[in-house]
Amino acid sequence: MLQINKINLFQFRNYSNASFAFERRIVGICGANGSGKTNLLDAIYYLSFTKSYFSKPDSANVQHGVKGMRLQGNYLLQNQPSNITCIVRENNKKEIALNGDDYKKFSEHLGKLPCVMIAPDDVALITGTSEERRKLLDTLLSQLNASYLQQLIAYNKLLQQRNSLLKQAQETGQLNEDLLSIYSEQLSAIGDWIYVERKLFLETFLPLVAEQYQYIAGGLDDLTIAYQSELQEHSMNYWLDCNRKKDQLLGRTCSGIHRDDIVFGMHRHPFKSEASQGQRKSLLFAIKLSEWQALKQYKGFAPILLLDDVFEKLDANRMHNLLHKVVNEGDGQVFISDTHKERLQIHLTQIGADFELIEL
Repeated sequence: MLQINKINLFQFRNYSNASFAFERRIVGICGANGSGKTNLLDAIYYLSFTKSYFSKPDSANVQHGVKGMRLQGNYLLQNQPSNITCIVRENNKKEIALNGDDYKKFSEHLGKLPCVMIAPDDVALITGTSEERRKLLDTLLSQLNASYLQQLIAYNKLLQQRNSLLKQAQETGQLNEDLLSIYSEQLSAIGDWIYVERKLFLETFLPLVAEQYQYIAGGLDDLTIAYQSELQEHSMNYWLDCNRKKDQLLGRTCSGIHRDDIVFGMHRHPFKSEASQGQRKSLLFAIKLSEWQALKQYKGFAPILLLDDVFEKLDANRMHNLLHKVVNEGDGQVFISDTHKERLQIHLTQIGADFELIEL
């Protein structure tokens, strides 16, 4: 079991100094736009990932006009109390401590307090570039497998080094062939490993997404989901060798797992061009709920689920199905924000949820 019982926010976004205690498994948070609902949810996310959900630099999370911030959360993890503290100092140096012990590497914390967040802008997972979907996949696999995260960090570092070498050669007209070969060999080995991990995971994850979509939307709507990677045909080394001249010409690495994608279709066309707003939202929630379920199955307990302003653009029936899934069929802690107090109360009461309401 994972539950956050209390959170303290000091100089975090619009909070000068605030504390919130959570006594129920289901927590509703209501207030007008700009009152701090999203910031409160993001603070909980920050304690799990040591960074904002919205890809903001740490300096952007500090309240305007001041320097430094502090977040502190009291958790119950597998019936044991846990305390996590995140501090950004006046010089922008960041410190993370679990039960008083400082982390030397922040990556060691990932997966300790699993968490899934759903926010309105997440529709970019459906309509945006492949980078959005790779980020989701990498974030999830990094929580499940510490080795995956370390390999991904190593891959990105090597990719950056190889690209810098290619860019330098493009500018000077001279290429260190031996160094390029070393980078290519190392990049290929890690790329092949990451591809296998992604492929094995997605073999069970993608059917789960389709199942969740059918539940939320009330039908499958001829939805298709597929993993797309060049490595399905040949090894990464093969592609790097084939595209060597192209890479030199463009000054970057054109092939590899950094170009992988998850492709959604409907009626044999791209999903984003065929689907309605409701169908897009249903697929988004299906992906996120599958992420939540995968973490639960692997960890043995449900991750914290943060639903930010999810009532918008989702009809009552789909919303009922979503809430029933996470509240009545789940046993994890759920936070739900909404601008309308009455709407939130009505939906949670209708499904028989035992909830508390925080007004901002």
